Amino acid sequence: MKIVVLDSYALNPGDLSWDWLKALGECEIYDRTPADKILERCMGADIILTNKTPLTRETLTKLHGLKYIALLSTGYNIVDCACARELGVPVSNIPAYSTNAVAQLTFSLILEITNGAGLHSESVRAGEWSSCPDFCYWKTPLTELCGKTIGIVGFGQIGQAVADIAEAFKMNIVAVSGHETDQSHRKNFKWTDMDTLARTSDIITFHCPLTEKTTGLVNEEFIEKCKDGAIIINTSRGPVVNDNALAKALNSGKLRGAGLDVLSVEPPQKDNPLLSAKNCIITPHIAWAAFETRERLMNILRENLTAYFNGTPQNVVN
Repeated sequence: MKIVVLDSYALNPGDLSWDWLKALGECEIYDRTPADKILERCMGADIILTNKTPLTRETLTKLHGLKYIALLSTGYNIVDCACARELGVPVSNIPAYSTNAVAQLTFSLILEITNGAGLHSESVRAGEWSSCPDFCYWKTPLTELCGKTIGIVGFGQIGQAVADIAEAFKMNIVAVSGHETDQSHRKNFKWTDMDTLARTSDIITFHCPLTEKTTGLVNEEFIEKCKDGAIIINTSRGPVVNDNALAKALNSGKLRGAGLDVLSVEPPQKDNPLLSAKNCIITPHIAWAAFETRERLMNILRENLTAYFNGTPQNVVN
C-alpha cells in the first residue's frame, strides 16, 4: 500500500506526528509539491493525501492504481470530484474541525478594528504615550459592540458559533442561510434576506461555502447597499469578495474597515489592491492553524483512513 502526502507542511510543520500513517504502508511525505511534480509523485499511489495541491482530471485519469483520496481540509474544490467519482475513487474531507477557531479569529478581527489593541500597542512602543500631555489618547474611533447589529452570511456550525459570541457581546444578530433552522433560543436574532442584511448591519461576516452564487458576492452593488461605515469580515473563502470593489470602498471611506483571513489568490500577488487599502487587516489564512485545531484535523484524518480500510469510507464528498 503506497500512500503519498503531497503537501504536509501547513498541517504538520513538525509539531505533530505522521508515525500512525507510516504504520499503514509505504509513505512518501512531501512538505510541498510544485505543479510540475504532481503527476510524478502520484504515480503508483494507492492513497493520496492533499491539502491545496490540485488533482485535476488530467492527472487523475493517469493514476490507474489510485483507490482513495483523503483531503487535509474541509473544502474539496481542489480535487476534480466528478472525475474521481467516475473512476470509482472516493474523496473524503475533514468537516467541522475548525468551528471554534474560525469563530475566535472572526472576533479577533472585529475587535482589532473596533478597539485597535495592536495599533495602540505599536503606538505606545513608538513613544507616543510617553510624550503625550494627557493620561490617555486614541488613534482611531473606539466602538462598543453592545447594541450593534452583526449580519452573518452562512449559518452552519461556524456561523452559529459566531452568533454565540455575538450574544455574549449583547449584539443584535441577523442572518442569511440556505437552510433556516429554529433559532428561537437566541435573543435579538432574526432571519433576513441579503438586501436587508446589507442595509441594517454594522458588521457583516461571511461563513458561507464558495459556490457560483457566492463567488464575488461582495461586489460594488452589494457594498453600495451597506451602511456607511460598515465593517466587512471574511474568514470563509477568498473569492467571496471582489478585491477591487472592497479596496475601492475602503479607500473612499464607504466602509470603515475590513478583516480578512482569506484572499481570492493565496498567497496574494504583490499588486492585490487590498494589500494597500485603508483600514484593511489581513491575516495569512490562519483561522485553522492553532495547534489544537490541526491536531483535531489529524485525528479526523486518521478516522477517515481507518473507515476506508474497514470498507466504509466516511465524510465522502463525491
